[in-house]
Amino acid sequence: MLHDMNIIKVTKERESMTTVSVRMDENLKRDFDEICNELGLSMTTAITMLAKKMTREKRIPFEVSMDPFYSASNMAALNDSIEEMRQGKTVTRTLEELEAMEHE
Repeated sequence: MLHDMNIIKVTKERESMTTVSVRMDENLKRDFDEICNELGLSMTTAITMLAKKMTREKRIPFEVSMDPFYSASNMAALNDSIEEMRQGKTVTRTLEELEAMEHE
């Protein structure tokens, strides 16, 4: 049995394109490229998607925050602890002792 098929050809004006150059760490680029490939995207397509979403929503489409672990105060405390450890100023506690301290 033959079916009549109407084929509609849609043409779109070619948008003018420009090149954007981005500098990034080599490992980051490799990892980003691998993820894009797994998603079936090119890096250009992924970056274009980000740009379109930001333009449409007038915001960065994800939360930009800093892990408090890397804050200046925590890094200073860690460096102090490392220096005390190097000087032999360490305190040893058992798990039971630590748990008891937690309930004090």
